[in-house]
Amino acid sequence: MYSKKIGRLVYGLCTETNALRSANIKGSSSSETAIRVLSSWTVCKHQRYHSLQSKPHDKSDSQPSTLWNIRPQAPSVRQVSHTTLDPGEVKKFQSLADKWWDQQGEFGALHSMNDLRVPFIRDNLLSIHGSRRLGSPLAGLRILDVGCGGGLLTEPLGRLGADVLGIDPVEDSIRTAELHGSFDPQLRRHVRYRACTLEELAQEEDPEAGTGTEGFHAVVASEVVEHLADLDVFASCCHQVLKPGGSLFITTISKTNLSYALGIVAAEQVLGIVPSGTHDWEKFISPVDLERLLEASGFQVESIRGMLFNPLSGSWCWTQSTAINYALHAVKRSEEPQPDRAHADNEEPEHETLSRAAASGQN
Repeated sequence: MYSKKIGRLVYGLCTETNALRSANIKGSSSSETAIRVLSSWTVCKHQRYHSLQSKPHDKSDSQPSTLWNIRPQAPSVRQVSHTTLDPGEVKKFQSLADKWWDQQGEFGALHSMNDLRVPFIRDNLLSIHGSRRLGSPLAGLRILDVGCGGGLLTEPLGRLGADVLGIDPVEDSIRTAELHGSFDPQLRRHVRYRACTLEELAQEEDPEAGTGTEGFHAVVASEVVEHLADLDVFASCCHQVLKPGGSLFITTISKTNLSYALGIVAAEQVLGIVPSGTHDWEKFISPVDLERLLEASGFQVESIRGMLFNPLSGSWCWTQSTAINYALHAVKRSEEPQPDRAHADNEEPEHETLSRAAASGQN
């Protein structure tokens, strides 16, 4: 019963957004409509999440009040730990390290996400660098796959001709990735794996391996940032390892009431699409906040696109709404602003200032 209602909801979000807008329903957005549909089945879940109902409401939230009682209050300040590594997250994925390539298992949704994220990465890189070789469009490009897990995204990027380094702090996941790719000679030429963190890699300097400062044409972090301990460190390290003009690709979950209802309550507690406890809503980040963080770290955000998963078909589609999942493409700015130079440019030359003052005195 629940799966059918969720399926109708996500299908409606994909197909009926434009119809709702054209109807100009007063005081109603597509997200609000989805929430009203969702509330019909969340009623039966309130008892299970009764402990959350006593938490204070976030009055600044623009989402309707029907879901306020089933999600935690947002923290006012993002946690700072000066490392991307969260031991609790490592422990979660350690227990799943041998299940990465089970397309019917816990990571099934990530397998089908390749239908969107691989073309998203490929097409944006081709728009910048152009096609390098027929049949291997990304040949000659070095890509870093952060939080690669078992290599679900690393492998298809390698098959497009890119030289890809996949890193993950969970050693068992890296072993799974290496074992799976060892049977394909093409992957052995283009794909490498290492068990390390992003900040550890950023501190290295190995030009021959293409690692260290400004060693990569692109960094990919797909379904990763919602598991990190410090996003500021993540953004800084990505900026450090990218070449000037290099691309950063992120897919993640937005921080809204709807994402809590679908990404945690529905996906984890009701449908079991992902294991319970996989996500922490407080670590989700909205597109606006992520763009602001990246801009402050020396990136220019080029595009943000909404994504939506249909649990009935097991497929993803692009959508205009970024209220649940979204993909982001940013580019490292080639030149950082120079405050001293900018200040000097705005200052009037001394001789012109004196001439202006003399002319004013004569008048």
